Amino acid sequence: MRRLVVASNNSHKLVEIGRVLKPLGFEVVPLSEFPEIPDPPETGNTFEANSLQKARFVFEITGLPTIADDSGLEVDALNGAPGVHSKRYTPEATAEANNKKLLQELSGENRRSGRFVCALSLVTKKGEMVVRGTVEGTISESASGDQGFGYDPLFMPNESPGRSMAQLLPEQKDSISHRGRALLSLPNMIAEIG
Repeated sequence: MRRLVVASNNSHKLVEIGRVLKPLGFEVVPLSEFPEIPDPPETGNTFEANSLQKARFVFEITGLPTIADDSGLEVDALNGAPGVHSKRYTPEATAEANNKKLLQELSGENRRSGRFVCALSLVTKKGEMVVRGTVEGTISESASGDQGFGYDPLFMPNESPGRSMAQLLPEQKDSISHRGRALLSLPNMIAEIG
């Protein structure tokens, strides 16, 4: 079992990441095991920049192989918003407030296409790499489902017609999600770095 530090304190992400990576032979080490490490910075303008910044930050402190993801929702009618600001789309930065604002922004809008994006970074002493995973879908006019987190109750993935991401069982979500797709690239990333 190969150990990887995850540069995140988001409990939902940690559960998802652990669920996807365990069958691939990886043990996820949460950032909480390093209480001296503050929340990693996210000052980039892209998912890739933020992901790499977080992974580098934690790797420089621990010296251990580190992964980080930066993910969010891009809505076509909103010119890609909320994008890298998905988590902090509102001052409250809660799923409830963010989802409410998104529905208000799309009120009366017929073009509701968008995608979830995940940029996953791996930083080791041998190098670093970033991959992107996406899932296309549409934004529903109302929330449905109690699985998942964030914008999941509003996002209707094209690959699961009639159901929101929050209505999928964890293994169903992992097989089509942006994060799941990025994480499944990890063995290839490790092989490429060497």
